Amino acid sequence: MNIAPGKNAVSNIPFDQARVDRLMEEAGIDVLLATSKHNTQYLLGGYKFIFFAAMDAIGHSRYLPIVVYEKGGPDHAAYIGNRMEGGEHQNNPFWTPTLHTACWGTLDAANLAVEHLQKIGKTGARIGIEPGFLPSDAYTLIRKALPEAKLIDATDMLERMRAIKTDAELEKLRTASELITDSMLATIAWAREGTTKAEMIEQIRREETNRGAHFEYCLLTLGSSHNRAASPQAWKKGEVLSIDSGGNYHGYIGDLCRMGILGEPDAELEDLLAEVETVQQAAFSKVKAGTLGGDMISHAEGVLKASKVAPYTDFFAHGMGLITHEAPFLMTNHPVAYEGTYAAKPLEKNMVLSVETTMLHPTRGFIKLEDTVAVTETGYVMFGDRGRGWN
Repeated sequence: MNIAPGKNAVSNIPFDQARVDRLMEEAGIDVLLATSKHNTQYLLGGYKFIFFAAMDAIGHSRYLPIVVYEKGGPDHAAYIGNRMEGGEHQNNPFWTPTLHTACWGTLDAANLAVEHLQKIGKTGARIGIEPGFLPSDAYTLIRKALPEAKLIDATDMLERMRAIKTDAELEKLRTASELITDSMLATIAWAREGTTKAEMIEQIRREETNRGAHFEYCLLTLGSSHNRAASPQAWKKGEVLSIDSGGNYHGYIGDLCRMGILGEPDAELEDLLAEVETVQQAAFSKVKAGTLGGDMISHAEGVLKASKVAPYTDFFAHGMGLITHEAPFLMTNHPVAYEGTYAAKPLEKNMVLSVETTMLHPTRGFIKLEDTVAVTETGYVMFGDRGRGWN
């Protein structure tokens, strides 16, 4: 399917065009070739092809969606997708004036991208690509076909593009967090003495799916163990349970952690979870638009350092959205390997953060809270704000 531009083709651009154009200008990019699932989904207004939602490989190659967007020229935008996506367009038309739903692999997709760049006169342009999401065969084809073009890493520009959430995105993130929280609390209430970790993980998968979320993972511990992988280990009376699950709603991530106990918590457990909560609240107290990201981190770390549980407890915070670790990047290589490029930048309204304090107690086990908050002008709004004590 090849649909040419029309007069009314770009009246429904699903993103802030002026902001994207500005970010492209700052990055020295004339035209984008977005090839990751999350960035193509963003640029298409939330669309992701269900057939390849959980896989990429097909035949001898893989699915490679491409959104071509020229700075200041939405009438030259194109979407290059799989042949089956023609039916998607018939039911819910894509906004891009040009559409090619003709591909089964990486090379035919890359060829169509090159042809489109030639058609719009951008063969010698500064082209923004996603190196981590552009297969080597597709990259080689583009490089050879467009020898005059300058290929620029657009990763940072695209991360900045997604950092400030729209109201619609915030609602999806709120819903995702609520569904995950409900599912975790339901799973804790369902489990009994003798229930295994593997059974609990399967149960939360069902709980999330039945609520309309897409289950992605569950990291779970029982008793004094710090091992979060699935196993036949069974829950025993008096033991703690930590349940850290991630799932998504329309592509947006819910990622939280809650605690359970088989019986009643003793005074020591109450005290330990209170120490975790104190660090969480210290971080929350610094969350508002205008605060430097690093200042929020250092304040929480300072409170933790003064705590008696500091030797075996860690604090971490990161951005949330279409992926689990995205802008704002607040910490460097802690524990996920990336640069904390936003530590010296102010938090902005409608950024979304995951805030987590993790205790690996030597005898009582894995004790953790992880919460999701959206930055506001005066503070924050928490999503899934319940079940934060001993359940």
